[in-house]
Amino acid sequence: MYDELASKENVEYIAGGATQNSIKVAQWMLQIPGATSYIGCIGKDKFGEEMKKNSTAAGVNVKYYEDESAPTGTCAVCVVGGERSLVANLSAANCYKSEHLKRPEIWSIVEKAKYYYIAGFFLTVSPESIQMVAEHAAAKNKVFMMNLSAPFICEFFREPQEKALPYMDYVFGNETEARTFAKVHGWETDNVEEIALKISQWPKASGTHKRITVITQGADPVVVAEDGKVKLFPVILLPKEKLVDTNGAGDAFVGGFLSQLVQEKPVEDCVRTGCYAANVVIQRSGCTYPPKPEFN
Repeated sequence: MYDELASKENVEYIAGGATQNSIKVAQWMLQIPGATSYIGCIGKDKFGEEMKKNSTAAGVNVKYYEDESAPTGTCAVCVVGGERSLVANLSAANCYKSEHLKRPEIWSIVEKAKYYYIAGFFLTVSPESIQMVAEHAAAKNKVFMMNLSAPFICEFFREPQEKALPYMDYVFGNETEARTFAKVHGWETDNVEEIALKISQWPKASGTHKRITVITQGADPVVVAEDGKVKLFPVILLPKEKLVDTNGAGDAFVGGFLSQLVQEKPVEDCVRTGCYAANVVIQRSGCTYPPKPEFN
């Protein structure tokens, strides 16, 4: 399938990956070179080199574990009328080892950081790495965040997700993932506001930070649950003819959100910036953006 796609006209190659997309968008919004770092796994091949080049050019400090045997993960994206269909071949993305994280030069990056964000997809790869970062964040009063990422993560990776959940200071997700999470945990509701509230009240490993749950709902308002209350924030509506590709919208939202959170801005500003970043990305192909944000 990949060969067939690559032979077509107008094929674009864009460096991606859920967490990496979010970090790149946060970096773009911040416009401070090296404000962000990213750790992941690639293969020793041309796509791996392309990934390195792309993310470094975006200003992200990337530290990849390079797997000797697996090729760099790829994802074929077909877009019809703005809606996307993805076929992923995860390859090296599935091969990250916690031994890489334990290397002094890599762990020192973890120690320098104040905020951590990991997509739920990584629960399928190295829960041990997640726990190391989560426990470090809790011990040092730092902020640890994850994303529900996909319904199948909530269904089939429930155990590692539940193990990481007490450490999460922010939980991101969309309405489908939230409803699946509720179903898996036997909560007899599909009301997204109620579910967001219940997730925010899940017991915490450290009392330093309260948990805030942020659920996006496409064109419907963003749901934010904290302190036993729910707030709704409208998104920026886009005329259908301007929609190019919904791919990376959720990742971009998180990236925009993070860019304000690290500046200690209130949650309203974080959501507004997340909505701005998502709005920019869905008007372009893949998780890409113009050279500079036009955002106050």
